[in-house]
Amino acid sequence: MLLVTGGAGFIGSNVVAALNDAGRSDVAVCDVLGHDGKWRNLAKRQLADIVPPAELPDWLNGRRLDAVIHLGAISETTATDGDLVIETNFRLSMRLLDWCTSHPTPFIYASSASTYGDGARGFHDDPSLAALKALRPMNLYGWSKHLFDMALAERVARGDKLPPQWAGLKFFNVFGPNEYHKGTMMSVLARRFDDIKSGRPVQLFKSHRDRIADGDQRRDFIYVDDAVRVMMWLLATPEVSGLFNVGTGKARSFRDMMLAAYAALGTAPKIQYIDMPETIRGSYQYFTQSDGASLLRAGYNGGFTALEEAVGTYVKGFLDSADRFR
Repeated sequence: MLLVTGGAGFIGSNVVAALNDAGRSDVAVCDVLGHDGKWRNLAKRQLADIVPPAELPDWLNGRRLDAVIHLGAISETTATDGDLVIETNFRLSMRLLDWCTSHPTPFIYASSASTYGDGARGFHDDPSLAALKALRPMNLYGWSKHLFDMALAERVARGDKLPPQWAGLKFFNVFGPNEYHKGTMMSVLARRFDDIKSGRPVQLFKSHRDRIADGDQRRDFIYVDDAVRVMMWLLATPEVSGLFNVGTGKARSFRDMMLAAYAALGTAPKIQYIDMPETIRGSYQYFTQSDGASLLRAGYNGGFTALEEAVGTYVKGFLDSADRFR
């Protein structure tokens, strides 16, 4: 059996789908389904169990697992409840790390590109404690992920006992099916698609920095299938451990993404630029781009989908469909 925390969420439900497609029905999901329709992300899946987070310690007691894929987190970059974020994103991660260490079980977890802050120190996934300590996340979410990266790095540096495989994945800007419950944290494409489809102008942020054009804020957009492919490769390659960036290695603008969506529908672009809210201007990242050398050195050769192809797949296969769920 495998455990996927956050398995009803965006990336987690896509992992569950991939496991089912690979013939694994012995998948347990730990998540809160709530009232926002997250259950629809799993409606086509076969599961062994759905475990509320509060019951997870008892559920784990005496159990043997093939792997823990830990994706559950409060992922809103605008989150402000520090105690709740630390309990959910850091302390639960530490408990799962301890469990996977004492019950030798592979442990794959989600870190985040938010740990890099404004990118002033680059986006190189150096796993050393010294390199990690130099990073300055810009929001509570990024800091909570960074704390766990550092705690694990310290154990590595001390030579402490660890799970037989451990892998932290610094996901960049993942987009794709099953993100619809995320509200304002959905990708810009998912949030703006209905405007594109209806012919209404799409609104993107103006730039508030010199020499950066409106809508030219850039992200390393990665299609969710590519992110899942990395995790499936890790499950099949248990000798690989480490901290890895997961991105395409090519930053593209929000405008590029919108133009690709218009192209997928065969319609003329209509884009308006609006002021960025002052509340986020100070913590807004204008550029992210993965350095994927570590993953390549580890032996990964699954490649990454170009933005236009990924957007076309998402639009034609899901967003512009009566059933948007995977």
